[in-house]
Amino acid sequence: MNKPSLLEDYLEKYSAGKNWNLVAGNIENVSQVVIIPAYAEKEMLFSTLVSLAQNPSSSLEYSLILCVINNKSETPPAQVSNNQTTIEYLDALVRKKVLKKFNSDQRIYPQLLKIADTKLKLGYIDASSKGCEIPKRDGGVGMARKIGMDMALRLLKKSSSEKKLIISLDADTLVQTNYLSTIKNYFTPKIKTAIVAYEHQMPVDYEGQAAICCYEIFLRYWVLGLKYAKSPWAFHSIGSTIVTSTDSYLKVRGMNKREAGEDFYFLNKLAKIGSIDYIRDTCVFPSARSSSRVPFGTGKRIERFLSGQKQEYLLYNPKIFIVISQWLEFMNNALLIHEDEILAQAHRINPALNSFLVNSRFADAWSKIRRNAKEEKTLRHQFNDWFDGFKTFKLINYLTKSAYPPIDMFDALAEILSLLGMPGLEINAQTKIPKLEEQIELLQYLRKIT
Repeated sequence: MNKPSLLEDYLEKYSAGKNWNLVAGNIENVSQVVIIPAYAEKEMLFSTLVSLAQNPSSSLEYSLILCVINNKSETPPAQVSNNQTTIEYLDALVRKKVLKKFNSDQRIYPQLLKIADTKLKLGYIDASSKGCEIPKRDGGVGMARKIGMDMALRLLKKSSSEKKLIISLDADTLVQTNYLSTIKNYFTPKIKTAIVAYEHQMPVDYEGQAAICCYEIFLRYWVLGLKYAKSPWAFHSIGSTIVTSTDSYLKVRGMNKREAGEDFYFLNKLAKIGSIDYIRDTCVFPSARSSSRVPFGTGKRIERFLSGQKQEYLLYNPKIFIVISQWLEFMNNALLIHEDEILAQAHRINPALNSFLVNSRFADAWSKIRRNAKEEKTLRHQFNDWFDGFKTFKLINYLTKSAYPPIDMFDALAEILSLLGMPGLEINAQTKIPKLEEQIELLQYLRKIT
């Protein structure tokens, strides 16, 4: 199947649909589209747009910033009103209307003027107004991203550029002035997907700083652990960092519609068709605010930390990553071995690993894989497709519950860094929780190595 037919097949069978229209200005010569879902984000979105507008004019020329203003029909009126005002502001910018009537909004009005005074190519999709809302059954931010990404796919099919990129950002995430150009220059025909380096914005208050420090250390520890295990899934899964080519987007049948975790599942699919690269020469800065909008993620973790619901200074036991390392190393050299022998070795590595594989019906899966694939390269690919990022996540949680409970955050960090042969930082803690200044120093170190 050639690419045009693959595109048409996707748009007909798997796209978000044709219920939403693009409102945009000049879209000529666009080769990359930045998708920003926004749900009641009037107070944050325009700061993000200002940061994008501060990229050089040459970068703005080939980049379209596409905001998807979204809510559902049962969304509270205050959030809908916020969205409607946001759409009014965006419409004025897109259509180059006089902005003076918005000068009563003393915080956002100066931002609108800054954006209007640049060559930022801006567009929006109204998924908020009556009749345009996201259907209740179709999740949340995942669907909003999908609506925008599918629109980007339609736009970019007309582009003559060799690089056609779909970039995911959030309404509360600031970018650097080299953001657009660095992404464009990084991609080559061999690169399918990449994530951009990130650093959460640091709140001004002590409690907020402690909360985001704790959470970002957790995120980076996860990647360090999987790096030690030599897992192909050792990458960050944050929605505001993802960049992928239109070809890759098509191959995985696009973004999912999930309410939360859409970024994890999207990257899980993309990693099965090519490695996930890491762009270090620019950085995005997600917000560290508390939120209860979704069941997990940054906002929820910050909210939980600030509420004191549970002990947050814990991490997965490093022994879990040792088990995964031994399991992956064995499988790398056991591709022609019968499933019974594999399960026996898994038991020797750790009985809980064996139990997990039995519960996951590994024997049936491996038997089928071996029947359908004879070459080691194909077997390895099929194994990685089965033992993917989601299965890895499930194994880590299974081992946590059945064998290795979480341990002190800073002990776990010291151990994983030692296993990786990386120097740690001396923390002169009188208690299990170091001073905030030391935690920030540790986080800055982790940002350099993950």
